[in-house]
Amino acid sequence: MSVERIDALMMKKCFLAGAKALEARKDYINELNVFPVPDGDTGTNMTMTIMAAVREINKLQKVTVDSLCKAMSSGSLRGARGNSGVILSQIFRGFTKDLKGLEYLEVTDLGNSIRHAADTAYKAVMKPKEGTILTVIKAGAEKVVDLLMEGESGDMVSFAEEVVAYMEDTLKRTPDMLPVLKQAGVVDSGGEGLMTFVRGALAALQGKEVDLDISGVDAKASPTVTTGSSEDTADIKFGYCTEFIIMLERDQDKVEKELKAYLQDIGDCVVVVADDEIVKVHVHTNHPGLAFEKALTYGSLTSMKIDNMREEHQEKLIRDAETVAKQQAVQEAAEEPKEHKAEGFVVVSAGDGLSDIFKDLGADEVIEGGQTMNPSTEDILEAVEKVPADTVYILPNNGNIILAAEQARDLTEDKKVVVIPSANIPQGIAAMINFMPGQPIEENTRQMTEEMANVKSGQVTYAVRDTQMDGKEIRQGDYMGIADKKIAAVGKELSGVTVELIDGMIDETSELVSLYYGADVTEKDAEAVADLILKGHDDLEVEVQYGGQPVYSYFVSVE
Repeated sequence: MSVERIDALMMKKCFLAGAKALEARKDYINELNVFPVPDGDTGTNMTMTIMAAVREINKLQKVTVDSLCKAMSSGSLRGARGNSGVILSQIFRGFTKDLKGLEYLEVTDLGNSIRHAADTAYKAVMKPKEGTILTVIKAGAEKVVDLLMEGESGDMVSFAEEVVAYMEDTLKRTPDMLPVLKQAGVVDSGGEGLMTFVRGALAALQGKEVDLDISGVDAKASPTVTTGSSEDTADIKFGYCTEFIIMLERDQDKVEKELKAYLQDIGDCVVVVADDEIVKVHVHTNHPGLAFEKALTYGSLTSMKIDNMREEHQEKLIRDAETVAKQQAVQEAAEEPKEHKAEGFVVVSAGDGLSDIFKDLGADEVIEGGQTMNPSTEDILEAVEKVPADTVYILPNNGNIILAAEQARDLTEDKKVVVIPSANIPQGIAAMINFMPGQPIEENTRQMTEEMANVKSGQVTYAVRDTQMDGKEIRQGDYMGIADKKIAAVGKELSGVTVELIDGMIDETSELVSLYYGADVTEKDAEAVADLILKGHDDLEVEVQYGGQPVYSYFVSVE
């Protein structure tokens, strides 16, 4: 099949085919995350970015090259989520840059658009890193130059196939360019996302039958935080969450089967996992003692833990009621006219407790999302618009949101917007604490940025796959303590991993440890961790605060 030119309708078909391919493969792309954490979101971010453009395309009454390019560029720019989504939006922006006024595209137009896409994407990132999505799009641009200089024929299909093949080869080589990819045994997730889109678009150009049904995808989904079940306490049949580890003292080939059968008779939510000489057990029961007695017949016990789920549920209900009351108060306050002021704040948060902390520190608008759902450029723009101030500071509080915040800044016309590049929650809190009303913008920006850099930050979550990283053997379900983008502690016990993480962050200048506990941790457990920290460092002050963040059991800061 030979194609010398394509019109706007074929461009639309190729774009929609690429978008559909990306949406269908987003979960796989998420799993390519270097860290085995449960919130790998590259595929989700890129999909939601491109679906924002799809929504704009589907609104078009008349499809021309001009109208299509405008929809692709503006839709993806405003809908961009996460660093990968922002870079993808810049790729589309560059691709459409010089197509204005054309009725159709030929090989030269396609080649120039790919070159512009690479140039624009690279300029959008302050410190471009090779072995990423940027390298993959640059490879396409390099191949384009070679082909055009060789006097490539006018067949767009063969031209595109050669460019795509070279990009595919480059993607396969990304682990050789970025050590963390080789260590994790994956290619770059952003590069895979881009190539997934490109493969789908190429299939449409080749005349293959492609699925263009993307009506079920909600590109306007808002960042949300899961708060858990709303069941009544009376519905909790078994009241004690019981966990322990058996240190096997003799060969017990049937321990998993026998113990699981027994525990199912006295409870539910039974998990029994044997690993060499230990067995990890989890059960919900009304008789923890019976579970312990049975387990003792197989060996000695360690890491024993009993939580009263009815008590925890009541605590949660109280917190939920407080949250609803606060939300109603905020809604009522929002309906009242706000007094205009010189400066205001937009912050991204990741839990109701953390949101309350930021509001207490003076945040005008809090976008809930952060770790589990990165807000889009549009979400940030809307928040900035709501702040009645001449200057608005944005605190992304997540390294994967900084580019979207900067894109929102560049798209804002009627206010001065300053992005303080906070890469995590503790940095954002430190920045707000060090803001001084009345100081010049430049001085506040310098002071907030410098002070947040002095905060050591860490987080604790669980592994979603087996892997080896940073010299540590990690098993699915293990807790991981992460500091400075490195896995500093791994283990089966949450409190032990948390304390080990913090011990490694403390030095002779440390004075304060702040512990923000998540939705899956009780205040009692967090206080117990604080006590363990103080036992080894009685000269420190340890603060425990409710964060309410999902997925991450603890956010930690050391100052």
